[in-house]
Amino acid sequence: MSTELPPLPSAATPEVVEIERALTRITYLSTRARQHDRLMTLAGVPLDRAAVALLRQVADSEPLRPGELAQRLGVEASHVTRTVQQLQKSGYVTRVPDPDDGRAQRIELTDAGRAAIERVRDAGARGMQLALSDWSPEELRQLAVLFNRMVDDFLSHSLEDEPEQPAAAPRA
Repeated sequence: MSTELPPLPSAATPEVVEIERALTRITYLSTRARQHDRLMTLAGVPLDRAAVALLRQVADSEPLRPGELAQRLGVEASHVTRTVQQLQKSGYVTRVPDPDDGRAQRIELTDAGRAAIERVRDAGARGMQLALSDWSPEELRQLAVLFNRMVDDFLSHSLEDEPEQPAAAPRA
């Protein structure tokens, strides 16, 4: 099985360029500190962006080891450790024994953590509903189908999932 990456196209089509621009804009809009603060106020959840990202990840999966969380979030393990400590002190997560390795622990949502992430998701969905209120149900269905397809395709073509290249041989 070849580990070579397929060649990139020589140029992106105008449609792809426009999609990339729109995604950049929406990413910027959705990650602004002011937007996050507004969402947290609406949800009644006093958490920073890193804590919300970690809660979302834990809510979307089975309990994970801190290292697995760091990998999925694309951050250093030390960031996860600090965020987990903050969330544990606030009562949103707990550490549970890893059934595969008694020495390791996994991070799991508490009831308070599940309630918090549900409020965050609800506040975000209500904001999105307001923004898309002029869209027809059919347009919303099409967007959902196409957006999920795009995410699936991004994941299947992710360069991060490619095996690492072998290290260069040491010099003699």
